[in-house]
Amino acid sequence: MKGKLITIEGLDGSGKGTQTELLYQALVQRGLPVKKISFPRYESESSALVKMYLAGRFGDKPGDVNAYAASTFFAVDRFASYREDWQAFYEAGGIVLADRYTTANAVHQCSKLPREEWPVFLDWLFDLEYARIGLPAPDAVFFLDMEPAVSQKLMTGRYHGEESKKDIHEKDVAYLARSRAAALYCTERLGWRHVRCDNGTQPLPIPQIHECIMADVLPLVEA
Repeated sequence: MKGKLITIEGLDGSGKGTQTELLYQALVQRGLPVKKISFPRYESESSALVKMYLAGRFGDKPGDVNAYAASTFFAVDRFASYREDWQAFYEAGGIVLADRYTTANAVHQCSKLPREEWPVFLDWLFDLEYARIGLPAPDAVFFLDMEPAVSQKLMTGRYHGEESKKDIHEKDVAYLARSRAAALYCTERLGWRHVRCDNGTQPLPIPQIHECIMADVLPLVEA
C-alpha cells in the first residue's frame, strides 16, 4: 500500500524548511511513520547540474537556461533521491514530506515562459516526472505565499547582507515576482492549498502558518 506524499512549496525565503520540520515533528508525536526530503539535494552527486545552474555556470540570469533544460536538471536529482532514499518507505505506506518537489519546476520554470505557454509546459513537466520517470505525484501541495519583497528581507538576514551568497534565482527580484504569479496560477489550476504567510509587509507568526497547514494535513494522513 502506497503512502502519502505531501509537498511544501514556496518562493525562496518563504519558510518551507521551517514548516516542513514543524509538520514532521507534529506527525512524529502522533506516532505516524514519516520521513522528510528536500530538494535540491546539494550534498548529492545527482545535483551536480543543479548546482552549476544555480551558481551561474550556464549564465548569470535564470532565463539563460530555458525552462525545459533546467527542469531536467532538477528532475534527475529527484529520481536519484526516490530510488536511493525513500521509494521503499513510501511504497510501504510511509508519509513523505517534501520541501520542494516537481512543483518547484512548475513555479520557477513557468516564470521563464509567456503565460499562454504555461498549460503546455505543465503538461510536459508532469508527464516527464510522473509518467516517464515514474516519480509519485503528491497527494497534497501547500503553497506558502509570501510577497517577494518580504521574502527578500528574510533572505538578506539569512545571508547577513552578503548578496554574493545568493543563487541566481534569489538575486533576481523580478524573476521571483514572476515565479509567484506562476505559483498562484498553479495553485488555482491544480488545486494546491494556498497558505498566506505575510500581511503584505511582515511575515505572519510561524505557529499560525503551521496550524493552517496541520488543519488540512491531519484528515489526509489519519484517514
